[in-house]
Amino acid sequence: MTEQPEQYAGTVLVAGATGRTGQWIVKSLLQHGIACRLFVRSRQKAVELFGASAEPAIVTGSADNPDEIRRALEGISAVICAIGSAVTDPESPPPSAIDRDAVLRLAALASESDVSRFILVSSLGVTRPEHPLNRYGRVLDMKLEGEAGVRRLFSTGNRTFTIIRPGGLLDGPPRQHRLVISTGDHISGSIDRSDVAEIAVLSLYAPEAANRTFELIRNEEEPQKSLQPVFRMLCDRSAPHRKSEPGASEND
Repeated sequence: MTEQPEQYAGTVLVAGATGRTGQWIVKSLLQHGIACRLFVRSRQKAVELFGASAEPAIVTGSADNPDEIRRALEGISAVICAIGSAVTDPESPPPSAIDRDAVLRLAALASESDVSRFILVSSLGVTRPEHPLNRYGRVLDMKLEGEAGVRRLFSTGNRTFTIIRPGGLLDGPPRQHRLVISTGDHISGSIDRSDVAEIAVLSLYAPEAANRTFELIRNEEEPQKSLQPVFRMLCDRSAPHRKSEPGASEND
């Protein structure tokens, strides 16, 4: 069983809900009993993934269309953004259109509404211009510009942000590894999408995650009862990174 934090009272918009990470975010929100709305391009795909019971929560639209974004944001208190470009698909929009422009558009319109929390799934290595991924439309540079806009828009007033920079994304089940959390973009490694999703959802609750940007990778295999204790590592700002300590997470 996952340790259940205090119930989140608001409704969360998941942008990119039918993507490989977005699917896990929706599953995690539902497991935590959190109301969510799915902002997707294809209603049919969303129903296929989440079932007919999800239909009332589905809003179709494009991150290119401000009016459709505004409609999706009505009554929303937090956004988890998991949109990202398909850099290896030459027919897909470039990273500048998705990882920068679409993220900035969504964040700007969310800041104009009553959204108080914006959680962005970005990428490890965004501060490294020489990274090999930047050969694909400068995707990491575009993600970094998207991050900067989110920080600017959601670090004032009653608005807060969390930016998660995961390592290479894998498709394993949740909570099967210890995690390493870090700041400063100094680490490298991989992580399961399911754990990125759980951390994104738990960021709605964790005070340590407010107005923070951090990197996330997995360490040794060891089943975790909860990923909440990972946030304690953010309290130590002096160390570039720390592995979660034995007492910081309980085994099943």
